[in-house]
Amino acid sequence: MCRRETARWLREQGFDARHLRDEDLQRLPDEEIFAKAIAEGRVVVTHDLDFGEIGALTRGRKASVIVFRLHNPRQPQLIERLSSVLSDSTEALRQGAVVIVEDARHRIRPLPIGAKR
Repeated sequence: MCRRETARWLREQGFDARHLRDEDLQRLPDEEIFAKAIAEGRVVVTHDLDFGEIGALTRGRKASVIVFRLHNPRQPQLIERLSSVLSDSTEALRQGAVVIVEDARHRIRPLPIGAKR
């Protein structure tokens, strides 16, 4: 789970972002978090690699995940990378994708895994 500041920054950028702690849901199992995201049409933003695996199993349901794999996960670095990723992957996220964000690059995998766009 990312920090509340990330959700706040996303809202400042015009995204309808929510943090699980804002709804007292921080202890939900991954599968339930993902189901909630699908039901609400949200993108899961996380450091938890399990969400990429769950995203691969959506079986065509509209869902997206941004997974951070940063050496420096501090908020300024995370926001800098997130800003760059969003400018490049917004359409893929709308259609359903897993975006893996690393320090120097990011990869977009359409869902379901193996789908061509």
